[in-house]
Amino acid sequence: MDIELINRVTFKIPNALVLVGAASGEEWNGMTTSWVTQLSQEPVLIGISVDNDAVTHRLITEGGAFSVNLWSSEDTRVFVRFSKPAVREGSTLNGRPVRVGKTGVPIFEEAIAWIECRVVQAHDLGSHTLFIGEIVDLGINDDETRAAALSDTRLKYGGVRRPGHR
Repeated sequence: MDIELINRVTFKIPNALVLVGAASGEEWNGMTTSWVTQLSQEPVLIGISVDNDAVTHRLITEGGAFSVNLWSSEDTRVFVRFSKPAVREGSTLNGRPVRVGKTGVPIFEEAIAWIECRVVQAHDLGSHTLFIGEIVDLGINDDETRAAALSDTRLKYGGVRRPGHR
């Protein structure tokens, strides 16, 4: 198959764009991801797919939990800052205020809504792992603002790995 065609088609799949929070002990990270979805209604399960080489993958594996933080479509620059491992300073990640959730993962204070999940299953899918989490807590900080989508940015993720992107 034509790799470029695979990328062009898969980049058209509508995806939310969120910050995932993870922790193991005192180590925290926040990561941009677009592979997130609700998987079930009974119980309510949320799935995120994380690159096996990512710091966040290790933290979710060790800590057994993650947060999904929905962000305003008006403030998408935050996603570029979280495309690499985050810097923790006190109660911030990359300068963004966070608080500790029930499972110990960081919850972003500026998120328009957030979901905290405990991992109930993990599936190795090759380059990524699908973490399935059951909701343990959630909230809305802004019920009016539309959540960001990948299409709100110039970011592209999906398809086949491009050279230089690991």
